[in-house]
Amino acid sequence: MVKEALVTQADNFVDRPYSPMVTRIYSGNSAGLFFSNGNVWRRQRRFAMATLRTFGLARSSMEQSICEESHHLQEAMEREKGEPFDPVPLLNNAVANIICQIVFGRRFDYSDHKFQSMLKNLTEMAYLEGSIWALLYDAFPALMKCLPGPHNGIFSNSKCLEASIRGEIERHKLDLDPSNPRDYIDTFLIEEKLNRNSQLGFHDANLVLCCLDLFLAGSETTSKTLQWGLIYLIKNPHIQEKVQAEIDRVIGQTRQPTMADKPNLPYTDAVIHEIQRVGNIVPLNGLRTAARDTMLGGYFIPKGTSVMPNLTSVLFDRNEWEAPDTFNPEHFLDAEGRFVRREAFLPFSAGKRACLGEGLARMELFLFFVSLFQKCHFSTLDGVELSTEGITGATRTPLPFKVYAEAH
Repeated sequence: MVKEALVTQADNFVDRPYSPMVTRIYSGNSAGLFFSNGNVWRRQRRFAMATLRTFGLARSSMEQSICEESHHLQEAMEREKGEPFDPVPLLNNAVANIICQIVFGRRFDYSDHKFQSMLKNLTEMAYLEGSIWALLYDAFPALMKCLPGPHNGIFSNSKCLEASIRGEIERHKLDLDPSNPRDYIDTFLIEEKLNRNSQLGFHDANLVLCCLDLFLAGSETTSKTLQWGLIYLIKNPHIQEKVQAEIDRVIGQTRQPTMADKPNLPYTDAVIHEIQRVGNIVPLNGLRTAARDTMLGGYFIPKGTSVMPNLTSVLFDRNEWEAPDTFNPEHFLDAEGRFVRREAFLPFSAGKRACLGEGLARMELFLFFVSLFQKCHFSTLDGVELSTEGITGATRTPLPFKVYAEAH
């Protein structure tokens, strides 16, 4: 039924419903990448995907950038000198720097104060947007607007992020070379000049909101997946050993991994897919609205009804997975140990609103994961049982945990 709504009947369920919270941040459903509808959404999504391809997937330099960022990440872990540490800030730093390179054209040092405050705002905003406070705001906007409470953090965090992004945009305008765009912001500014009277969202205010969306999607989800990866491989040391043995056999200890290694690492690839499945990073996807009266799975859905595609129901479907509640990489392997794709694997959603950065996210997950386990063996404090219960906001976050990283 999820697939029928998202793919088969994509046009009937492609729009986002009205939300007071979204309206306050994005001035309605006509700005940004995720909450916009109609022509603005179609044009901005197409533009963002083309730009991600140009500055991300189409460049072998992006592979190199991810590997270099992995190196910075490992150096930061080595500075912990064998003591237990919280891996979350370091993973956030590394993953956010990849989207920074595509959007801003540069990476930030992990000690950069501005970078750290942006990440803090992002994390808080992603949590609050999926919390009970956001639901209360959407249900009683006139009342909640007047009340103190955590819901106000959604708007203060978004304002701080917008201010940082605006600063970057102004910096770009100072030395913009229309014949040689460096990143997403440059490309957008050039397009803005060509579309002076356009109704398609090419103006500075929308550029800020599109950058905000790329950040939220491009850093939160991948970092969370890697966090769950550490937890599941620490809880299943035999799987961690098998991954490291395969990486040792195919790549060795010294050469950096590349995407060309992926077909030769079927077990590792299966483990990454299984982390995405059980990690269930975006359990409820985003709300959709019925564009017209329609039948779905034998039910009548009136025009204007809000529909929430429950991705959890697909990723843990007993009819699709042999052992849905167990962490089991065999879900993605055939009898000969070859990697197999599964139709019910939908962590990036599906259809016209599927994650527009899916290709980049897959590349990041593979290269960061392989680089980490190529160099390090991960464990946790003696006697501590890591929890697989998550904290659900806009994304599903692991409970706080500490790890040891020892040279492998």
